[in-house]
Amino acid sequence: MTEREITDDVALCEPDGRLNPDAVGWSRAPRHDTAGIGRGWRGFGRNKRWEYWAVMTPEHVVALTTSALDYAALHQVWLLDRGSGVEVDEVAIAPLGGSAVLPHRLGAGPVRSRTRKVAIAVDELPGGTRLRARTDRVELDVLVARPEGRELLAVVVPWSDRRFQYTVKDVGRPASGWLSVDGARVELPAGSWATLDHGRGRWPYRASWQWGVGFAVDGGRAADGTRHTVGVQLGGTWTRPGPTTENGVFVDGRLHKVGEELEWTLDREDLLAPWRVRGARLDLTFTPGHDRASRTELGIVASSTHQCFGRWSGWVTTVDGGRLDVAGLDGWAEDVAQRW
Repeated sequence: MTEREITDDVALCEPDGRLNPDAVGWSRAPRHDTAGIGRGWRGFGRNKRWEYWAVMTPEHVVALTTSALDYAALHQVWLLDRGSGVEVDEVAIAPLGGSAVLPHRLGAGPVRSRTRKVAIAVDELPGGTRLRARTDRVELDVLVARPEGRELLAVVVPWSDRRFQYTVKDVGRPASGWLSVDGARVELPAGSWATLDHGRGRWPYRASWQWGVGFAVDGGRAADGTRHTVGVQLGGTWTRPGPTTENGVFVDGRLHKVGEELEWTLDREDLLAPWRVRGARLDLTFTPGHDRASRTELGIVASSTHQCFGRWSGWVTTVDGGRLDVAGLDGWAEDVAQRW
């Protein structure tokens, strides 16, 4: 499909709260002001705002979530010991959204989860983003660098002028700092990285999606033998049918937008079997090693999530048709169904 690239700042919503048609498209930098989401009673119950960071190291995965869903706020610090497979999870749910601080524009202000069980602070600094979090068992202080000239993928996905989502995916930023589990502090090793999922929108009651991320320094090899840093950002299901997708390939920090719906193949009876994601511009296999499974049933609110961690391999192409064979891209693939 032909997708519109947005190069100027734009408001996500019209003054009456409906989707601004000029906001539909994608960008390489955060261009959207989302002040209309979560303000007043417009679309109450359908407004969803969140900030999700995943920090990947060879030994650990740490995920931080600050979210406001109108009627409740959910905050979470989740950690995986990749060697043992042991998970450490702390979730705090608070009524309405007062415990969450989320800026109307990416990077325009701090992010805060303010509860007794879970405390998260995200602050923009010159050259990077500082992530801090604390629970009874886990603590971390991580600086996620922002290399000069690197690009991200921001997309507005419309279902109608009343239901729409703005998402920013910033994949593979270098991470340094430390984390502590049960008082045992470890420094993040060289090669650690982080990815951001920034979301603001108004969702239908039922939704499902797939999401995949992979990244590796020197993870891609061109036909001439040169090596390149490669990241992939892959989505499925939730953007259909529509004028935009959330698919892209990053090569040496440059975004190559993939403007097509991708075919996801996975076995829901065996999610640790290989997954496959295919399109005209890429063909990737994901080999999982750990399934983070969660299920929630709270009356009208329910969710089923499987987020698998592993490695991606296969091939991708750039916008000019150059092919890269990729291998060893560390990351995840998830399959989610929501009633919210």
